Amino acid sequence: MNTILTENAPAPRGHYSQAVVHAGLVYVSGTLPLEPASGQPVGGEVETQAERALENLKAVLEAAGSGLDRVLKVTVYVSDIALWSRVNAVYARYFGEHKPARTVAPVNALHYGCLVELDAVAFTG
Repeated sequence: MNTILTENAPAPRGHYSQAVVHAGLVYVSGTLPLEPASGQPVGGEVETQAERALENLKAVLEAAGSGLDRVLKVTVYVSDIALWSRVNAVYARYFGEHKPARTVAPVNALHYGCLVELDAVAFTG
């Protein structure tokens, strides 16, 4: 089992890894729309936050020897289900023709006041 830590995504602020790789699979922890260098949340509309969260996911996957095209499953947490269509448009742009299994979970609030968070499972190689 290998843990992943890349400077291209926000550093963990708790007792967890950005991702864990085991038996050819990458398990990515919840990824918020935080700036990698400062660890501060990006402001703005949900589209901006979705893009930052997806860029962070992409960076962690690449550090693990994987990529968005190898994602098997994504869970998307959204602070207001009314924002979902806007998040989905950004998500579709990032994933293109690739359509991993996905769960969308509306939640009351996310850490740091963020509007979106996601985690994923992907394969390597």
